[in-house]
Amino acid sequence: MSGPLLLPTWEQLGVRPQVVATMRRYLEQIGCVLRPGSVAGADLALRSFAAYLVEAAPEVTSIAQVTRRHVEDYKPWLAARPGQNKDRVTTATLAHRLGTLRMFFVRIDEWGWDQAPPRVPMFPGDLPRQDHPLPKALDDAAAAKLLRAAQAEPRLLVRVTIEVLLRTGLRVSEFTALSADAVVQIGAAPWLHVPVGKLREDRYLPLHPHLVVLIEQYRSAHVPAEHPLLLPRENGRALDRHTVTRFINKAGTAAGLAHIHPHQLRHTLATQAINRGMSLEAIAAMLGHRSMDMTLRYAKIANRTVADEYFAVTDQVDALYAKTEPLPADAIGPKMARLRREHHRLLGNGHCTRPAELDCAFESICENCSFFQTSIEFRPTLQAQHDDAEKKGQHHRADLFNQLLTGLTEGEAS
Repeated sequence: MSGPLLLPTWEQLGVRPQVVATMRRYLEQIGCVLRPGSVAGADLALRSFAAYLVEAAPEVTSIAQVTRRHVEDYKPWLAARPGQNKDRVTTATLAHRLGTLRMFFVRIDEWGWDQAPPRVPMFPGDLPRQDHPLPKALDDAAAAKLLRAAQAEPRLLVRVTIEVLLRTGLRVSEFTALSADAVVQIGAAPWLHVPVGKLREDRYLPLHPHLVVLIEQYRSAHVPAEHPLLLPRENGRALDRHTVTRFINKAGTAAGLAHIHPHQLRHTLATQAINRGMSLEAIAAMLGHRSMDMTLRYAKIANRTVADEYFAVTDQVDALYAKTEPLPADAIGPKMARLRREHHRLLGNGHCTRPAELDCAFESICENCSFFQTSIEFRPTLQAQHDDAEKKGQHHRADLFNQLLTGLTEGEAS
């Protein structure tokens, strides 16, 4: 057994040689186009499914025999597996394992491999929906405490690591891969050349002069001129994620802060920038984001900014609630006031300004038409219209409805 979740090795899975051969051939193909980390993740996902087949589906001797039932049985099997430091695998692990397995089936089907099942046995709906909580940034007070604690560190590498991450927003993988010639002078300002990383693009970041001095201090004391990295350890070995995390939390503990993930420093810088007026486009370029959606997720507006804008309008809202008297007519404008006075005679394409006490020759135009017909069941409606006209003093309308009612009475009598 090896690797996360104690998965068997490919050699231990050799009891299913055709299954293993197909999966390893697939890993070899994607290894030509994907990064090693992505291939390693796919390796884990495929070994997990192969382990399930060995344990729970002895009838499957080749990938071509995998059916929908096997996928449906595999999902609860995987969900019940122990995770790293947890009783069960996380939703993120489930999503990665199942998503990678689905892409395996989709690709070998697209590639026309003989080992592909007759139909792809997985669908997008097989992947669990994941929560996407906003990344947690350090607030200004916590960030200041961390920075002061880092500056008080006797080990210069701890200080330079935290200050560079906190002031540039680099990913840890980008920071540890900075080359010896990463600090460059463009015009009158120093810039940091960030190597090709997560999104297969390099970029340049403006570098604070204070960081330039700090980097030079460390390199002159601990880094030979011929070393390929900008900031290796004092013994020349490259920094790794675990060491960087330990540096950050050493200073964090001294500052009285809870556990800090390195990525929080990246999000802290983005939040500080957006709260101080930096455009989303500039933040996206600084963080190396391809889409604005990524920037909106990482650089959310902090609660303080929301509060500032909320309290800026609170007085106006309070004044609105406190004012009980109606607004004066002038406040809504003379035209709107006139329309409101005449709202009972608004038309589809304008409004009628005829005083209510005057008759209108067209108000009951349908009832005047020679094609108009009525019957006894409409008597209550006609009577109500007659009474309304009498009440308003509209004699022409009243006479019209009176004639219609009389006609109904005569019709009944005959």
